[in-house]
Amino acid sequence: MAPSPDVARSGSKLRKVVAASLIGTTIEWYDYFLYGTAAALVFGKVFFPDSDPLTGTLLSFLTYAIGFAARPLGALVFGHFGDRIGRKRLLVLSLVLMGGATTLIGFLPTYRQIGVAAPLLLTALRLVQGFALGGEWGGAVLLVSEHGDSRRRGFWASWPQGGAPAGNLLAAGVLSVLTGVLSDEAFLSWGWRVPFLLSAVLVMVGLWIRLSVDESPLFRQALAAAKARESVEQPPLVAVLRNHWRDVLIAMGARMAENISYYVMTTFVLAYAVGHVHLPKQTALNAVLIASAIQFALIPVFGALSDRVGRKPVYLVGAVGVGVWAFVFFGLVDTKSFGAMVLAITIGLVFHSAMYAPQAAFFSELFATRMRYSGASIGAQFSSVAAGAPAPLIATALLKDYGSSTPIAVYVAIAAVVTVFAVLCARETRGSDLADAGRPAEAGTKPADAAVTA
Repeated sequence: MAPSPDVARSGSKLRKVVAASLIGTTIEWYDYFLYGTAAALVFGKVFFPDSDPLTGTLLSFLTYAIGFAARPLGALVFGHFGDRIGRKRLLVLSLVLMGGATTLIGFLPTYRQIGVAAPLLLTALRLVQGFALGGEWGGAVLLVSEHGDSRRRGFWASWPQGGAPAGNLLAAGVLSVLTGVLSDEAFLSWGWRVPFLLSAVLVMVGLWIRLSVDESPLFRQALAAAKARESVEQPPLVAVLRNHWRDVLIAMGARMAENISYYVMTTFVLAYAVGHVHLPKQTALNAVLIASAIQFALIPVFGALSDRVGRKPVYLVGAVGVGVWAFVFFGLVDTKSFGAMVLAITIGLVFHSAMYAPQAAFFSELFATRMRYSGASIGAQFSSVAAGAPAPLIATALLKDYGSSTPIAVYVAIAAVVTVFAVLCARETRGSDLADAGRPAEAGTKPADAAVTA
């Protein structure tokens, strides 16, 4: 039997929202990962040329980490207004901020040209990037989650998560092409700027697509219900901390292994392979490129699996796997074999995908509609300050102090233990109705009022 016109239109609308979220997040992650890749390969020489190579890399990663400090602020601001006025407008703003900051990095003068002002300007633009990304993630995954149904939410909501490997793939791919066709002198002189300037074109494409999608229907219903009650609502942040503080802590803990392992295995590994193992930049970039392409294909697979067996089992497999694999990872890179390095990063990202794919649906299902943007964003982005932000910095410092990768593997394994504990403390959310999520506790409503609380 052919689907009804209403069902067909609903499916078409959902696919359009998924495509818009995926393309938008790909562009934003391209901008963000481009900075991380350049920090590992270029910025130490361009913005900190008077330091020894490893110290220059440390300083470069410090500016990289500073961007994470702005992500919680972005989560608070975007979450507040996203829960008050809607998801769509905030997603458009985040894309403009991210693309503008990235493009301006491509125009920055170097340390040799203006001295200490160069790294200061670089840091300021990195803060803008972090602020924008802090608001991007929550809005993108919620827009998809709230358009879809509970039966396949894990699958559909995992597609915006694919923006991370796709963005990394795009960033590493552009840099790989440039390092392959340019001499080291040309690349350090002007070639590194090209990928940053390219962001301006990508943002225009992303804006055109994002402006064409509709606001979340669940949010519109919740907003209408709130207006009908004619009651004064708590600010979303206050409501989250009052009613969902345990869920925020669970989300933060769940992010530890996912965030730390990803930045160690895709960003720090570039500096490790080039500076410690003495592999060519092209070899390291190509390994990340191949692994990211495989991860992009795997994310919807793990998202769909979480619809069948649950969010928690899939997430736990990824956390345990990445904690164990960290000890194998660096040994494979140390062989100096391109194939071994590809295998190391790919398997690491397979385990990462098992955590990252169900994360969008998992976090969305923890929070009520009128505080979901704030709750999911706060849980995800506040953990980034303790996890992803210092990960390359800590890994570089451990390598400098011990001259060995073993302490770095231990660091990843400890993060995995934290994540396993957090996920075990969570409730299984597969099959949840987002219209009902958080309903009994929200805003102190009485049972008689529950039918209109979203």
